[in-house]
Amino acid sequence: MSIFQEKELLRKTIYDKLFYGGFSNRPKGDYGKIPNFKGSELAAKILANTSEWKNAKTIFSSPDSAQIPVRYLALKEGKNLIMASPNLNHGYLFLNGQEICNFSVDVIEEASTKEGAFKYCIDVENFLRIDFVVEGSVAVDKLGNRIGKGKGFADMEIADLFKRNLISSKTVISTTIHPLQLVDYVPTENHDMKLNMIATSDDVFRVG
Repeated sequence: MSIFQEKELLRKTIYDKLFYGGFSNRPKGDYGKIPNFKGSELAAKILANTSEWKNAKTIFSSPDSAQIPVRYLALKEGKNLIMASPNLNHGYLFLNGQEICNFSVDVIEEASTKEGAFKYCIDVENFLRIDFVVEGSVAVDKLGNRIGKGKGFADMEIADLFKRNLISSKTVISTTIHPLQLVDYVPTENHDMKLNMIATSDDVFRVG
């Protein structure tokens, strides 16, 4: 079995477990997508309770639905938020958390969504250095290996952020997942990014 086939089999296994176990927020499951799992709010709170998050001023997040609670907490706490636009079609969106945190809860919730981020983002000449990265995942292991939906967007985002000198080898690169998405082994290739923090709805794991 090739690595591609191993990855596809692992994705299907995770999708099936979440769907048939009733842990997906999508009526037809998450097939072909980053899982929008039940418990994402709790996983976000566990992530936000880490010292690394508390010390961070600028958060980077993928635009996935499962990370809406992460983006909400970042903005509510007055942290700046940089969100990748879906499929990177419009690059990165910058949201000024120090301003948005003063708005109503409804506005903060709206700004946390993909659509709302386009509404509340502002133009900046130069992005601030990123302290904390949160990516969506389909499956991860405790060594920090990760696979997404198979399009390579997270790998491209991280590589680009390194190239722009917005992150370094010391930057937290994390994910929030359902416990069923944490597996013993994730097949990887040379281009696959690695995580150094994993938050589930049960616990947080640091890698390395």
